[in-house]
Amino acid sequence: MDKGQADQTGGAVAMAVLNAIQNPVVMVDEAGLIAFANWEAEAFFGASASHLARYKISTFIPFGSPLLALIDQVRERKAPVNEYRVDLSSPRLGQDKLVDLYVAPLVSEPGSVVIVFQERSMADKIDRQLTHRAAARSVTGLASMLAHEIKNPLSGIRGAAQLLEQSVVDDDRSLTRLICDETDRIVSLVDRMEVFSDERPVDRVPVNIHSVLDHVKAGAKAGFARHIRITESYDPSLPAVYANRDQLVQVFLNLVKNAAEAVGDRQDGEILLTTAYRPGIRLSVAGTREKISLPLEFCVQDNGPGVPADLLPHLFDPFITTKTNGSGLGLALVAKIIGDHGGIIECDSQNNKTTFRVLMPASKDASAEDAANPTGTSR
Repeated sequence: MDKGQADQTGGAVAMAVLNAIQNPVVMVDEAGLIAFANWEAEAFFGASASHLARYKISTFIPFGSPLLALIDQVRERKAPVNEYRVDLSSPRLGQDKLVDLYVAPLVSEPGSVVIVFQERSMADKIDRQLTHRAAARSVTGLASMLAHEIKNPLSGIRGAAQLLEQSVVDDDRSLTRLICDETDRIVSLVDRMEVFSDERPVDRVPVNIHSVLDHVKAGAKAGFARHIRITESYDPSLPAVYANRDQLVQVFLNLVKNAAEAVGDRQDGEILLTTAYRPGIRLSVAGTREKISLPLEFCVQDNGPGVPADLLPHLFDPFITTKTNGSGLGLALVAKIIGDHGGIIECDSQNNKTTFRVLMPASKDASAEDAANPTGTSR
């Protein structure tokens, strides 16, 4: 192999490596033009590399962004610089574009710099998810206490009301029935809370998520979502998820029901179910150096009015609800189940678009295959 062929081969390998990186990477030349962009950068900026190469980096970022000052600083100092939590939100890039930046000079190309963008959204979502799990655990002690301290007295109250019903006049009988109905409602609420105190290990096996979603869709179309259009966009090559099938049905039935209630009676109401493979997402296990890979992404999206911004950070906390008669335990239970499976769930909401995104581990066989193919290009 001559030097030209070696250089060509080395360039192809370098390009493959850059495209395999799960962060946007761009090279900006001395004139400020985007000389190179990897695949993630194309997705980040919403344009192809050939299109990006026609413009300066300043075209794609907000006016006055600290990134421009960082580029000048790196050129002047000829040393790399890190900057954390830089807001690049704009109509072009979208909302909530909070990133960590790594800017370094390119020695072989004077005046050129390489910029690596690390989106903060996923890291922040994982942090919030850990908070959700802590909130769910805080309900555990309360549920155990309620089971012993409330359910027993309620049984006595209900029994007394039934005895009274036999001796009161007809006009007062409605009051004794009201007492029975209300005690039954409280017992039902306590029963739902008792689920949080179940600390037994989850019985998991490889599960076909599309079978679960089809089951949920069939149940929804036969009941609460019979007038709502439900569409799917599935990755047919997706490996099995390592999970408890019954609990997954409970999770997605809850999410689809929430979506149906958000859509309401609007004529163009639609719920979209999607599955995808997202390599590169890993969650650290507390107290160990172990990291769980979460390559499987399942989404439930609706075109309802969206979740209020002030409620969004607390959506999975117990007793938080927008429903008039809601208990606020449904999404908290969903977060607990997903957390027990080692996964995470997050909600992104804008006007006319709300997405509940679940990231979960693949089955053990699929995980072993991912380890052998870390780029996720061969499954």
